[in-house]
Order: sequence, then C-alpha cells, then structure tokens
Amino acid sequence: MPNRILQPELVAIDSIDFVAPKQHVLSDTTSLYHMKDVPNETSRFDLYFDAGVCRGQKGIPSFVNGLLLSGTKDKTSNELQSEINSLGGFLDSGISIENSVVTVYCLREHLPAIFKTVVHAIQGVTFDKNEVQEYLVDRRQSLKISQEKVGYLAQQRFREKLFASSQSYSYTLSVSDIDAVTIGELRDFHKKHYLNGLNKVVVVGDISDEVITEIKDAVTPIIVSSQEDFTDKITNEPGKFEQEKEGAVQSAVRLGRTLFNKNHDDYLDFLILNTILGDYFGSRLMTNIREDKGYTYGIGSMIAELNGTGYFLIATEVGSDVKDATLKEIQIETERLQSELVSEDELELVRNYMLGQLLKSADGPYAMTDLFLSAEIHGKSLKFYNQALASIRDITPERIQELAKKYLKWDDFSIVAVG
Repeated sequence: MPNRILQPELVAIDSIDFVAPKQHVLSDTTSLYHMKDVPNETSRFDLYFDAGVCRGQKGIPSFVNGLLLSGTKDKTSNELQSEINSLGGFLDSGISIENSVVTVYCLREHLPAIFKTVVHAIQGVTFDKNEVQEYLVDRRQSLKISQEKVGYLAQQRFREKLFASSQSYSYTLSVSDIDAVTIGELRDFHKKHYLNGLNKVVVVGDISDEVITEIKDAVTPIIVSSQEDFTDKITNEPGKFEQEKEGAVQSAVRLGRTLFNKNHDDYLDFLILNTILGDYFGSRLMTNIREDKGYTYGIGSMIAELNGTGYFLIATEVGSDVKDATLKEIQIETERLQSELVSEDELELVRNYMLGQLLKSADGPYAMTDLFLSAEIHGKSLKFYNQALASIRDITPERIQELAKKYLKWDDFSIVAVG
C-alpha cells in the first residue's frame, strides 16, 4: 500500500512515448491516417481539401465551404443534416488561409454511414439558387455585424499589413464581394478544389480494416491530382496603422510580423521566448498590462504557422484612452527581453509550464493525432516533440536574448490599432 504521507518523487521528463497513426498512401499527393488505439466507442474523421482562402478571391472559397451540405439532386440540406443528426453525428466545416476541412464526430458504429452521407453531399452539391441566396443573406448580415466590432476590424487590417506582399493571402471579405458572387463561380471553385482537391483523410477510432478500405474507395475519385504549392516568401509592411471607429469605447490592438514555421532552426527556441513574453497567464505582457496597469482583461502573443512560412502576433483590446500607453508597455517588454537576461527562476517556471502543457497536449489518442498532424504538415514526425523537450531543458538566458534581438525589433512590426 502506498504511503500517502510521503510526497511522490519528482521525475524529470526525458521523452514522451508518442503513438503515430497508421499511414495509408492513397496517391502521390494524398494519404489516409488512422489512429486506431481509441479505448471507447467514439470516433472522428477529417477531410482536408486544397480549398483555402488563398485559392480564390471575392470570398468564393469561404462561401463554397459553407455550402458543402446545402443539398444534392436527391437530398435537401435539411435531409442531409437529419441523416447525420439521427446517427448522433456532429459536423463542423471550417476554412483557413491555406486549406479547408470537414470534421465529424460520432460513435464508431455510425461512422461508415455518416462518412458515406458526407462524401455524397460534397460530391453532389448542386448550389441550389434558394439555398445559396439564403446563405449569402446570412453571411452579409453577419459581416455587417462583425464590421461594427473593433476586434474584427483590427484583425482584418492587420492581415492586410501582415501579408502585404501577397494579394491572395492578404485578401479580406467585403459586402460588395457577397453581392457580386455568382453560382457559376461557386460551381467552378467546387469542381477544381473539392472534386479534385482532397489532400488528406484522418480517421480516429477503433475502426475495422474493412471500413478503412471502404473509406479509401469512397474518396479515391476526389483526390487532388498534383502537389499543392504554397508561398514561402511573404513579408509584412512595418509601421503603425490606426483606424477610427466612431462610438467605440475600446481599441483593438494587433501587432506582429511574418516569421517562420516548424521547419526553421529557431522555431523551438522562439516558442520559449514567446511563452515568456505572452503565451501563458503569468507572462510578462499579462503581468504588466493586466495585473499591474489594469489596461485589459487579457493580452497574449502567439506563433501561427502556414505551410511555407508563419507569423508572430500580439493581440489585446483596451480602453481607447490607454491605447497608446498599452503600445508603449508592449514595446518596453519586447525591448527588455533584448537588453536584460531572463532570470533562472523565471526561466525554470516557464520550463515547467511548457513541459506540463506538452504532456497535456499528448494525453489520449485524439490529442496525439492532432500533435501528429501539426508536425506532419511540415514533413516532420512525432520525434519533433521530443526535440522540443530537449530545447525546453537546454535553453539559456543568453539564447533567449539573442532571439529577442533578432526577431522582436519594434521597427519590424506591423502595428494596427482600431478604436
């Protein structure tokens, strides 16, 4: 019997025994990844398409993604949704700059039927005039509501400045785009990027080999025919850009710069620098701007990754009267990392936090699959995360200062404030 009076021994984390999904190669461009080790009846599947925002203009990629289950020749949108709902499925479709994905959660016994319904809906969508019109009316209204929010406006303006060198990446939706869309444009995009655009399938669940074979057969006709090409040479437009929003009592602040993704030699060490600056509740930005100054409820920094590049972002919303003071404090914190070495106590705290977060993010088959996908997109295996453990253990204050001097120069940032 364990002695519950004694504290358990603390053990350093040297490595994590990751479990990778099994890869089924469907073509030179597309694979199916199956994580079978799920100890319950749940399951999930994801369909990834080369149909991100960068693949079209005037909002067409986003509209097509939103209309994928709007009806086929033999089934209405309500009938399709009823089929999925009656089997306990939860469907979500989303779009990012570089891809779109359809995800369904369900019990494993219903996965074959729901998968068949979803693939049939995607292949056979007709873009019925009434369905399209109803959808666009909703999008128009949602956009007009969003355009009254300083956070949305700042994010859109920041995107324009962040991806200034690329029109396809910097595009932002306007009401006039919604008004101008045609059904022909929707159908053309769907044909090119969905009927010939599937680039990855993910299945999580204790699914039989027979069902996996059925899934492979079902998706074969819509696999992308050639390797996608994504830009790796995006540059931001440095400077400060302010936008007035009449009646706003708050200002939204977004600032950052183009950076890199997991394939860069500085990525893992910069993650640690980013955590110190703004990626956990005890970060310097939170301590200064929330806890000390009381300017905001929350502020954070992050690294976002794209296929060929990435970017660094700091985001917050503050009272309009303290917007300039907030920017000044952010500058102070970025420059302090360049001029002063991080103390060993602070660094040890961040190390322990990051190690705990990495362990948490690897807890269970769903989380493990997501970790794998985050690495796989950049051509890496799950060994990457044990490299991250080593980086967290071995990082020095001098290395953090070196990275701060290299990547946190204030004059390199695109700074947007709306309010």
